[in-house]
Amino acid sequence: MKSALDWLDQRTGYKRLVHETLYENVPGGARWRYVWGSTLAFCFVIQVITGCFLWLAYSPSSQTAWESVYFIQHEMWGGWFLRGLHHYTAHAMTVLLVLHLMQVIIDGAYKAPREFNFWSGIILLLLVLALSLTGYLLPWDQKGFWATRVATNIAAITPFIGPELQKIIVGGSDYGHHTLTRFFALHAGIIPGLIIAFIVGHVYLFRKHGLTPKEPRRRPDAAFWPDQVLRDAVACLAVLAVVLFLVFRYHGAELGAPADPSEQFSAARPEWYFLFLFELLKYFPGGTEVWGAIVLPGLLMVVLTAMPFIANWKLGHRFNLIYLWSMLVGVGVLTALAVKADRNDPEYARAVLMAKRDADRVVELARSPDGIPVTGAVTLLRNDPFTQGPKIFAKNCASCHRYDGHDGLGGQPKDKPSAADLKGFASREWLAGLLDPAKVDSVHYFGATKFKEGKMVKYVQDDVAAFNAEDKQALQKAIAALSAEARLKAQRDLDKRDEGLITEGTKALIGSRMGCMECHKFHDDGEENAPDLTGYGSREWLVAFISNPAHERFYGDRNDRMPAYLEEKSLTAQEISLVADWLRGEWYVPERR
Repeated sequence: MKSALDWLDQRTGYKRLVHETLYENVPGGARWRYVWGSTLAFCFVIQVITGCFLWLAYSPSSQTAWESVYFIQHEMWGGWFLRGLHHYTAHAMTVLLVLHLMQVIIDGAYKAPREFNFWSGIILLLLVLALSLTGYLLPWDQKGFWATRVATNIAAITPFIGPELQKIIVGGSDYGHHTLTRFFALHAGIIPGLIIAFIVGHVYLFRKHGLTPKEPRRRPDAAFWPDQVLRDAVACLAVLAVVLFLVFRYHGAELGAPADPSEQFSAARPEWYFLFLFELLKYFPGGTEVWGAIVLPGLLMVVLTAMPFIANWKLGHRFNLIYLWSMLVGVGVLTALAVKADRNDPEYARAVLMAKRDADRVVELARSPDGIPVTGAVTLLRNDPFTQGPKIFAKNCASCHRYDGHDGLGGQPKDKPSAADLKGFASREWLAGLLDPAKVDSVHYFGATKFKEGKMVKYVQDDVAAFNAEDKQALQKAIAALSAEARLKAQRDLDKRDEGLITEGTKALIGSRMGCMECHKFHDDGEENAPDLTGYGSREWLVAFISNPAHERFYGDRNDRMPAYLEEKSLTAQEISLVADWLRGEWYVPERR
């Protein structure tokens, strides 16, 4: 073994290199504050290794990026762990860089002749932040897409070159495939290459000038090995332990719903280390954003870069320390204000819940027997009634209707309800309320419509209220029969069980005692003076009704303000189908094992 190592040393000289590395002089002996550089190098190595493995499964295109990250997170063995390790180590690097910068400035390690080493460290800090920013987009989910869009819009306000700079960054006039491939090239190739180059230069300059002692020395100098190596190893393990805790705590990194430029995403926020800038821009409204986004941060960086020269003044080092702490406190306060504002914003909280719901839902759909279509995972949500139905309802229907008292998404519209609450529409429970004398003229049904004084309300309050026990029993059967016309998924088993009762209810429905056929048509019986009850609440009936409630099959010229959504082209046929399926409870539900 010794001969083999000697042969290797003759050809490479590795023993001298190892000796110079391990036995470098440490002024004042080993110190815990010297560990930050080693922990940063350790984290960067983890980033490179995990990044290469992630690269093996990642496909950088707007139609495959989210899908490949989904595969890594949910299908690939250990993929969630690999992705989480990469994600949280990136967060750790940002913290460690700031701590390293603080240690350098506090110890005065930026002073002559170490100016270039200090400046290379600042460049490394900016490159790591750029690495995080470009990596944020790569999953191609809603959060990353919209947050990156906000960040790149800041580039557009750069004086003189803003619009052209944004086009270069984005890869064109709009966000899409070229934006993703450009960010991937930066994240996986260009920026890591620059970081490696600057690390080499940084380490070279560090070796050239050595560690900066913090006077006075209370202990004698010592070699890097073994005490400082031990401290560095313990620090690296501590960082790894924190990262692993976060990985297991959150089961890897978060993956939102696929990016959809047509869907506004109110929950988009930059990562925590950019939140201060997000909050700062709130104080520069209108055309003054350039001051908050470009000028002020630029001036702060100029002062930071000039610290080696400022230190030449009599009180320069003290000024630098005050400036450093002031800047860190300012960043901390702005970050805290941003977090507090979000916590107290009910709209943001609702947007976060919706984002979580969509993220969980798309995973359910991707795991369905049909899987992810060739058109991409974004179409899973676009064609999903459970996801799109409440959004369409909130936007187009909730100004009049409610769904269980809200707008379908849990919010409360400004306008008071002026039409029926459609939660459970056409179900036995909903129809029982419609035919209840105490409820029919309530806001839940006809109370806020022009039909409040109409025949239906009078029929229920006069005739139905006078029903005897036998009539009431027949009414319940008629309700079951009418509800069965809807073929609701939630009542499928119940309707099958009550086939005999439904048959009796059909007879009661068309019988003279009920009087329903005096206004309504039901299959081959009745008159067409009110909405046709044939197939009442079924998908076909509901789609046709939403498309044009003023059709003679429904309300005709008695229609009360409800738009003909399809004819007026305010909703497409697909959107009408989605909201109808949502109201009926018709969407994919995974089998529970």
